Amino acid sequence: MENQTHRSEFIFLGLSNEPQLQIFFFLVFSTIYLITLTGNSTIILVIRRDPSLYSPMYYFLSHLSFVDICYSTDIVPKMLVNLLMKQNTISFIGCLTQMFFSLLLSVTEVFILSAMAYDRYTAVCHPLHYVVTMNKSICTYLVMGAWLMGLFFAIINIVPIFNLQFCGLHEISHFSCELPPLLKASCSDIFLNNILLLSSVVIFGLGSFLPTLVSYLHIISTILKIRSAEGRSKAFSTCSSHLIVVGLLYMTGMSQYMKPSNLSSMILDELFSIQYSILTPMLNPIIYSLKNKEVKRALGRTFGNGRCYNLF
Repeated sequence: MENQTHRSEFIFLGLSNEPQLQIFFFLVFSTIYLITLTGNSTIILVIRRDPSLYSPMYYFLSHLSFVDICYSTDIVPKMLVNLLMKQNTISFIGCLTQMFFSLLLSVTEVFILSAMAYDRYTAVCHPLHYVVTMNKSICTYLVMGAWLMGLFFAIINIVPIFNLQFCGLHEISHFSCELPPLLKASCSDIFLNNILLLSSVVIFGLGSFLPTLVSYLHIISTILKIRSAEGRSKAFSTCSSHLIVVGLLYMTGMSQYMKPSNLSSMILDELFSIQYSILTPMLNPIIYSLKNKEVKRALGRTFGNGRCYNLF
């Protein structure tokens, strides 16, 4: 019974306790959340409805948009409720549930991005074999594999938390339930938890990053061999949107989990988290709309009776 009391509820210390700032944050993050839902839902709708986008690249993009919707929904609504009610608390089970989906969705996203990099590699470097290599079964297996990797990562990091004790005021120096701040709030020995977290981040991070890196090294090498400037520009344009999204996600996500503990601060941790869990899901559909002519044309056909509008 004492065990349950020790971890019945957590208090978030993130963002601000100032009423005026809370109202400001509520307006800002509710706007970002609405843009995220609208942008990603639009991308999914257009890809489903427009036959010109029935290809592996857009199949992966629709799944990426779905993950972004889920990821943002896992974090933002609870944050908005806390800001509105001025009650920055969450139950132990609620915290673990939020953290489980956060870990699941973040790793699923990086593996989907890795699959998208492989798709671009095949399209640019082996165009004659593209249809055979990136067939429907392969694309389905890649997406299923991404979700399984995310599920495995979440399980191996969540299960050990049930053995931890949380004493005192149960305060989390963050605006959501993320693993590093939660471990710091524990009064148990968290050495093994930290080792498990670091090891899994390295293994899963490299497991998704290395295929992406190798794919783009081959892509860049192939593009540089193209003689015409127009050909190089066309080949690079098919990859530029994805490359921007990958850069945004890896720079912030990996920095958060792999930076030295002596560089950790609540403000820095929150900025990193806001970038990869709130801003990146909003920016992904904007980037793919602005940088992708096929998506813009499909948006025009879907919403503008053939006129090419940029909705973002």
